[in-house]
Amino acid sequence: MTRPIPPLDLIWLLMETPTGTGHIGALMVFEEPPGRPAVVDEIVDAYRGFPPTPPFNFVPRLISLRPHFIEKADWDPAYHVSRVTLPSGSSYPDLLRLVADLHGAMLPHDRPLFRFWLIDGVPGERFAIYAKFHHSIVDGMSALRRVYQGLSTTADHTVPAPLYALASSEPVAPPRPLRARVTAALRTTIAQLRAVGRLSIALFRKVLAAVGGAQPVGSLPFFARRASINKPLTRGRGYATLSLPLDELRAVAQRFGATVNDVAAAVVDAGLHAYLAETGNAFADRLIAMCPVSLRNDGDAAVGTRVSAVFARLGDPGAAPEERIRQVAESLATAKGEITAMPTDDAMTFATGVAGLAGALSLSHLDRITRPVCNVVISNMPGTRETRYLNGARLAGLYPVPGLAASLGLNVTLLSNADQVDFGFLADTSAIADVAVLADHTLRAFGELKAAAANA
Repeated sequence: MTRPIPPLDLIWLLMETPTGTGHIGALMVFEEPPGRPAVVDEIVDAYRGFPPTPPFNFVPRLISLRPHFIEKADWDPAYHVSRVTLPSGSSYPDLLRLVADLHGAMLPHDRPLFRFWLIDGVPGERFAIYAKFHHSIVDGMSALRRVYQGLSTTADHTVPAPLYALASSEPVAPPRPLRARVTAALRTTIAQLRAVGRLSIALFRKVLAAVGGAQPVGSLPFFARRASINKPLTRGRGYATLSLPLDELRAVAQRFGATVNDVAAAVVDAGLHAYLAETGNAFADRLIAMCPVSLRNDGDAAVGTRVSAVFARLGDPGAAPEERIRQVAESLATAKGEITAMPTDDAMTFATGVAGLAGALSLSHLDRITRPVCNVVISNMPGTRETRYLNGARLAGLYPVPGLAASLGLNVTLLSNADQVDFGFLADTSAIADVAVLADHTLRAFGELKAAAANA
């Protein structure tokens, strides 16, 4: 069976390079159940017995007039589900360095586009699972739903099918005659061209406003000034994690009339400014963040990427915590209002156009002289308040491992997990030498915002 590759998914495949890869991932940290020394072996054996299902058995065929996926009937269980044991005496930062190294390598296009590593020897009587999968077959929201489906809500000694082996709920479309396919393709192309025209006019108006001295508002791709974190990517990767109490985040958000996402963006913004100043790279302007926006409805399990994005100004470099959260909340609300007012197809076309242009500038090296599409990526995905388990082991942390592309040396992605919010910081080491220090600055910024909320 073959399946055409949609435009946005195709961009993830065509634009990726060894320095700007097209996959995303997750780090799951579990508490080992007492008296179960073979718990990891049991999971490895079970996972290797689950063959991948669509879209995780897809292999791309790009050298074609019509790029498409084919379903691969065979797979290599030992390759796709690997086992790693950390050396005795390893620390949690050693685990994060391993994840950064594993995440840095491209997924080969001649195999199904996913890999799992089960890692034991994690300090604190824990083990971990690091998984990565290509953005062309699954977006972050869909992947997260699959992660939860592959876990249990009880501590029973069971191993459910992992995210790559779940039955697809997407209906299989019957084959259509050639004439119908051509007609549909032409209609889609015409609709996309019209959407591009509308979006280009809106963006041009913002450019004219900026030239006239006004500060444009809303979503602002390619309006960012270049920061030290906006440089050509290398193969070096650094990874850090952070967990914050969900109830505290909600209390702070409520105090300032904001959302949890606003609070997260504000503390990352403050932490990043502090890190840049500490390392001699102080940034004098407001950073612009790309914040992905899921276009999936509840129950939407369609294969591929269904996401758009907003490009929002964050806070002034020297803003007090209470002023920063106000600026960030206002900016994000305005930018999201633009996207939500668009038809879904227009929002997808917007994301495709921006991603394609940013990728083309990166591949041609013109991004070294043009303005970056933004300064940083900050993404928030809704999780669950239920505690999850795997083979009797409690999920203690679920940390996104995002991707980097187009001269964007930092991506911070977060999600709610039971009673906490788990952050994953991925950085290019040429842009941020020690991303763990940035995570510490973010934690400190949250403490300052909490104090401001208490005094408000």
